[in-house]
Amino acid sequence: MIKHTTIPIERAWNTWSSRPAEMVFLPLGVRLAPVAYAASTGKATVFPPGAGLTFGRHGLDGSLVELELTHAGTRLAWSYTKSDPFIVTGGWRALALGEWGLRFWLNLAFFAEDGTPASLEPESGAVLLKIGHRWVALVTSEKPVQVTGHEDIEGLCADFVAKGYFHLGSRSTTARLLACRFNLEMMREGHFALAVADAAGLAIERAKAALVSPPVPDLPIQEGMEPGALDAIRDVMAWNSVYDPINHRPYTAISRNWDLGKFGGFGVWLTDQLYNALLTGFFDQEMARENLAAALASRTPEGNFACLLTANDAWVDRTQLPLASFLIWLLHLRTGNRAILEQAYATLAANHLWWWANRDPDGRGLVSYGTSDVGEGLYKGTHFGARNESSMDNSPVHDEARFDPRTGTLSTLDVGINSILALDAEMLAKIARALGKDDEAERFDALNARTRHAIETQLWDEARGLFANRQRDDGSFVRSLSPISFYPLACGAVAPDKVERLLRALDDPELFAGPYAIPGTARSDPAARDNSYWRGRIWAPMNWLIWHGLRRYGQDGRARDLSKASMRLFRQSWDERRLCPENFNAETGEALDQPDTEGFYAWGALLPALGVAAIMDVNPWGGFEITRSGQKLRLGPLQSPLGLILIEDDGRTLRLWQGGRLRFWTTLLGRHAHLRFEPAFLNVELPHGAGRVGFGIDACATLVSASLEGNVIAAEGGDCSFTITACASRRTLVVHLIPGD
Repeated sequence: MIKHTTIPIERAWNTWSSRPAEMVFLPLGVRLAPVAYAASTGKATVFPPGAGLTFGRHGLDGSLVELELTHAGTRLAWSYTKSDPFIVTGGWRALALGEWGLRFWLNLAFFAEDGTPASLEPESGAVLLKIGHRWVALVTSEKPVQVTGHEDIEGLCADFVAKGYFHLGSRSTTARLLACRFNLEMMREGHFALAVADAAGLAIERAKAALVSPPVPDLPIQEGMEPGALDAIRDVMAWNSVYDPINHRPYTAISRNWDLGKFGGFGVWLTDQLYNALLTGFFDQEMARENLAAALASRTPEGNFACLLTANDAWVDRTQLPLASFLIWLLHLRTGNRAILEQAYATLAANHLWWWANRDPDGRGLVSYGTSDVGEGLYKGTHFGARNESSMDNSPVHDEARFDPRTGTLSTLDVGINSILALDAEMLAKIARALGKDDEAERFDALNARTRHAIETQLWDEARGLFANRQRDDGSFVRSLSPISFYPLACGAVAPDKVERLLRALDDPELFAGPYAIPGTARSDPAARDNSYWRGRIWAPMNWLIWHGLRRYGQDGRARDLSKASMRLFRQSWDERRLCPENFNAETGEALDQPDTEGFYAWGALLPALGVAAIMDVNPWGGFEITRSGQKLRLGPLQSPLGLILIEDDGRTLRLWQGGRLRFWTTLLGRHAHLRFEPAFLNVELPHGAGRVGFGIDACATLVSASLEGNVIAAEGGDCSFTITACASRRTLVVHLIPGD
């Protein structure tokens, strides 16, 4: 009997549940969870999300899971590994004891979620579960001190609390949950294995064999330049990827720490879910699709995406920033997956048009945030509900906004939403053309042009030299400023003569410059001292969006500086404490200096994403890009338009590998853009330095011609490598081939 059929078998064993240390074989609903009891406190724990956990490395497929568990002063290193979809090995090692090891008990709780009894097989010492025709065996490297039976994991904890560890009356060979009990005096280090098979003997045999030689997984890594950035994205996405038992789907949560305690079982914020689709797409197209499906499923009959859906509430009266088209286009550029465009387009188009129908009450071609008269969501029809639509709930840019209950909108024209809406129209036009919908593409092109013009002409504050929110009625500009003033860069709404003046605000220490970037409120604003959520703190999505705006306008130096500053900020919390915060203190860079910040929040991984982009990225501005800095590095495996690739630089030459095959190499320093690899066509836009570049082509392919900025050049040695002389500007190398059979 298969209980969950939507998960690829390679990911079936994983940390799917609300208990992060628990390993679950999702198709059968079989679970193994560590439970600890400390006699010094008389308390037992299942290691729920919180201070007792430090998240270590985590493969998205569950091939490696590492974490540190803490209870009553005792610290344990805990891990799982697998190389076979049906077999998991695991173990623990005591790092520090908070009491005599004899009085600290570690239990392997083994059970099925449907209550199927587990049984102890006396001859082998294995614990078995039979689900339908399948058997799952648990074996341990050392015999447990005792095996006890309980109704559930709560019953196991209650047994310890009520009866202590000397009690023998709970011994059992058959129960809904069997617990293998060990103490840390006898077992400072222990190992176990789980195997799934279609016969009990095979399951036991395979589990025992796995104990002898556990696998050593090979996870994506980033070494050398910005080391650990790719690893951090992988770990944050993997730890936050769970199974939603209410909607019966896998997805990457905002933070797995919130799913039960805050949201009642699941929670989908719109923009967060879309960021998670983008970031899981660095590694796994299927996980990207799952997260995209969770976001698209929030579409309402009215046409908008819901702002928030949880087990407790549904904010259908409002939405969030219309970033979906941009993020989906980025996914498409990275993966080449046309299906996600087809899956999303109609919903994306309806959401865009919903904004104009519901948030532009006077038809002036600029929208305001609001809340519609539908649904029963918390804060519906209120000033605060309208601010929710921005994500920046308590930002001082909303302090001067008034709420009009007649239209359900705020009184201010917001720079951020209108810039993102213009970008949305631009990306929708690209998607429509890719799908052959040219008439619709022209419609979105027109909406994009109209919105950009309105931003440029109506939201530019000449006195301050930047874009700012503005009152609809009297045209006065809002006093408070935030990084949304730079969002027009991302949509291309900044006239060339205004770019440098605008960017002076980014460099001004009274406004947004400083050792920690970019504050969510101008540093000179009294609200910045509140240091509460959007009043002063730094937010990863703002850095990420502004980085794209800088790249769009050719501000590569500033983009590089922002990427480095973002990585410095992220490392301050990640390298030693393994925190991926929701936001940061703008003065100290500290994450947990006030009580409102979640310490392991998915969109925090947008900061290390900029560290990855410093080497390799795929975006609308430069296409498929690789940057050579001359530093030694290793990056990958990482998803690209070529598929999964590995990039290496030995300090002399950068090489791009795909499936063990060399596809491109260069000695030139700088950014190599618009890389294309077609059977009959190769392309790269080169930096202006001198050096050598080459493409790896099939042995049976024939080189027809090569040109550099339209001038024919000769290949060297009969292969596809070329010497490039220095030039004051960037230039494009084009190679034509006759593909082999």
